[in-house]
Amino acid sequence: MSETPTVPPLSGVLETGLYVDDLATARAFYERVLGLKPMIADARFCAYDAGPGSVLLLFARGQTLEPVVMAEGTIPPHDGNGPLHYALAIPASAVAQWEQHLAAHGVAMESRVTWKGGGVSLYFRDPDRNLVELATPGLWPNY
Repeated sequence: MSETPTVPPLSGVLETGLYVDDLATARAFYERVLGLKPMIADARFCAYDAGPGSVLLLFARGQTLEPVVMAEGTIPPHDGNGPLHYALAIPASAVAQWEQHLAAHGVAMESRVTWKGGGVSLYFRDPDRNLVELATPGLWPNY
């Protein structure tokens, strides 16, 4: 009889990557509207601190199709198409502030959902039509 192998532990999602048509326009949106600060950037990508242990990566679409060889090792090629979705965590006390902030920046709210668990999600689009969600605790059993 064989034993069922134990799955090694996960610690969370570290990076979320989006592919954008115009990196400068995307950077302006994420820095101006969401207040994100770049940790590292070049003509190919920008990495943002998206909260404790979380990184949001913006890649210029089509610029990651070749391996990136560095002294530390090689990053395999990747790319993506179409509008993607991701969520950023916000405190419940900040929902009204975010609604006002987005309106002040001319960002149209696409939807507002109040979940059965008590969480609230605000949905809007970035310049590349990616669906951005700002979510409070109560959305998932683990959040």
